[in-house]
Amino acid sequence: MNMKRFFFAGIAVFITFEIFNFIIHSVILSQTYESLSSIWRPDMMSIMWIMSIAIFVFSFLFVYIYSRGFGQSLLAGIRFGFVIGIIVICVPAFNQYVVYPIPFKLVIQWCIYGLIQCIFCGMVASLIYKSKK
Repeated sequence: MNMKRFFFAGIAVFITFEIFNFIIHSVILSQTYESLSSIWRPDMMSIMWIMSIAIFVFSFLFVYIYSRGFGQSLLAGIRFGFVIGIIVICVPAFNQYVVYPIPFKLVIQWCIYGLIQCIFCGMVASLIYKSKK
C-alpha cells in the first residue's frame, strides 16, 4: 500500500463527504429537517462533532477497502462508490424509515443524494489512489 496516496486520498474523501453533507443536509434538506424537528434530539447540533469523527474514520476505511483490490480506474471508483452507497446509505435509510416517523420521500432523497455523494467519493479515491503507470 502506498501510504502517501492512501493518506491524501483519505483526506480528500473526508473533505468531499463533508462538503456534500453540508450541501445535502444544511441546504437541500434543511426545510424538511425543520418540519421534523420534533423527532430529532434536542442537543443534536451540540454533538454533531461526533458525526465528523465518524466520517473521518469512514473516509479512511473507504479508501482502504478501495485500495485493496476494487480496481484502480475511474470506472472502478464509480462502481465502488455506488456499492458502498447502497450498503451505508440506502439500507440504513430504509431501516430509519421503519424505526422513525419520517416521510418516505426523505428516505428516497437520502438514497439518491447519498449515492451521488458516495460515487463522487469513489471517483476522488480512484483519481488519487491510482496505480502508477
